[in-house]
Amino acid sequence: MKKEELEIDLLLKAIYGLSGYDFRQYMRSSIARRIQNRISRDRLPSITSLTEKVIHEEGYLQKVLSDFSINVTEMFRDPSFFKAFRNEVVPMLRELPEIRIWHAGCSTGEEAYSMSILMEEEGLGERTKIYATDINEKVLKKAESGMIPLQKMQLYTKNYIMAGGKKSFSEYYTTDCEAAYLKSSLLNRMVFAQHNLVTDGSFNEFHVIICRNVMIYFNTDLQSHVFNLFNESLSMGGVLGLGSKEALRMEVPVFEEINLQEKIFRKTAPA
Repeated sequence: MKKEELEIDLLLKAIYGLSGYDFRQYMRSSIARRIQNRISRDRLPSITSLTEKVIHEEGYLQKVLSDFSINVTEMFRDPSFFKAFRNEVVPMLRELPEIRIWHAGCSTGEEAYSMSILMEEEGLGERTKIYATDINEKVLKKAESGMIPLQKMQLYTKNYIMAGGKKSFSEYYTTDCEAAYLKSSLLNRMVFAQHNLVTDGSFNEFHVIICRNVMIYFNTDLQSHVFNLFNESLSMGGVLGLGSKEALRMEVPVFEEINLQEKIFRKTAPA
């Protein structure tokens, strides 16, 4: 084993021991990049010196945990996914008296906000509960606020239109000179909570699970673990939505394709 690999192993073991967050099965190339960024920023001589700071310096562990958290998102991200969901999944959901949706790895909440708007437009808002979870408490606090930087709204409006939006996007928020604020009626059907896909179990039965562009950072063993978690958490006929670069990893074929291009699948066999 190379010295650097050993140093990374020791750092990740220390982080797990101190925080309970387990990054040991994340893609090593992605973790190594984030470690190197932190070393460069703080002008540290080695990964070992980084580990020492994590163990001994108050507040430093939280900095590194923040580095490891992936927070790339936008409203109606990949509009074609949301359009396909509207056209191909919503008709199936209409039959349900209540609809539970889990956005796993929700980051600052933009895609979960988007789903709340979509369900509202389809007349299913009052029947829908959206559970938005992430490993990072800091981004969850941002998500709970419903506040979006104003400079992002032009892109988000374009995404909304391309995703098949039915109204004027500005109906869903108010603004001041700095930010847009999502309508409280959209936020009221959302529950934001910390959940770690690596170590935490299932917490409800869902009709839809959306986890997009999260598992590309996991190794194959961890991906399999998470797919089993999702399988356990989905009701029969439940829908799973993945990111464009992700593929199903199940030993037993329990999902059928609804839309392969947009990575939308339906559960067809019990867990």
